[in-house]
Amino acid sequence: MTLSPRIGVVIVTMGTRPRELEALLASVAKQDVPAARVVLVGNATSLDDVSTDVLGAAGTPGATEVTKVPLTENLGCPGGRNVGLALLRDGGGHGDEGGGEVDVVVELDDDGLLIATDVFREVRRQFAEDPRLGIIGFRVADEQGRTERRWVPRLRAGDPMRGGPVTAFLGGGHAFSMPMLRQIGLWPGEFFFGHEESDLAWRALDGGWEIRYVPTLVLQHPRTSPARHAVYYRFTARNRVWLARRRLPAPLIPVYLGVWITLAMLRMRSVTGLKAWWGGFAEGIRTPAGERAPMSWRTVWRMTRLGRPPVL
Repeated sequence: MTLSPRIGVVIVTMGTRPRELEALLASVAKQDVPAARVVLVGNATSLDDVSTDVLGAAGTPGATEVTKVPLTENLGCPGGRNVGLALLRDGGGHGDEGGGEVDVVVELDDDGLLIATDVFREVRRQFAEDPRLGIIGFRVADEQGRTERRWVPRLRAGDPMRGGPVTAFLGGGHAFSMPMLRQIGLWPGEFFFGHEESDLAWRALDGGWEIRYVPTLVLQHPRTSPARHAVYYRFTARNRVWLARRRLPAPLIPVYLGVWITLAMLRMRSVTGLKAWWGGFAEGIRTPAGERAPMSWRTVWRMTRLGRPPVL
């Protein structure tokens, strides 16, 4: 990693939140360390109505280069993000790690907002000081500054301000080391929605990288339920099975699935959701899960010492 890592930004949108996206772009433009590149990926949207003037006109001092990538189909969140990540990774720049235009990539939900102006500065500092830092997870908070328990990437979620090494991160706001991505690969695009963060996090940990939760880096995000998505129950169950089949040592697969079947049934409040969940579980069993590359037992022990063994 260079002494002053260059920061790129990837934002995926379906074009359904134009005001929120405009506000997010404005918050990116206000950062006291400007991004080297910003990539806007339109999942099944043209991006014709999205203005990037807020980031500065090309050729003006401090302007950020913005690339719009409209897609004709919806690739899902991980698939759309992969398009932006691959563009920055393979951009043919002059990075120290063998090509590409940036050293660190910040990914942000299109309905999120950076409320501080020094987020990129702190991200750059932390990656510059620790060459084995692979992922920084931001703290997600609503408009009143409250962080829900499910937004805290650890089992003991009572104190959202306790940072440090963790085994997971939130997809809404985070930063990736580009050298890490070159080593472990990008998002599992076939997941489409749900648990793609776990797949990437487990690969990062198995590759020897650190995941760090930094609660002082805040992404403001409205309080929403993941169940608002029609595919939530089906993809949640299917992707958990795929995740286990791809990444866990064989003895842990039935343990992991047993734990999550129990938790899902205890939490289920909808007959429709129950049917969709079991349909997704069956789909995860009978369909190809992708390349199997289980984590080492050393990684299992590392995750256990960090407070979250890979069966929870």
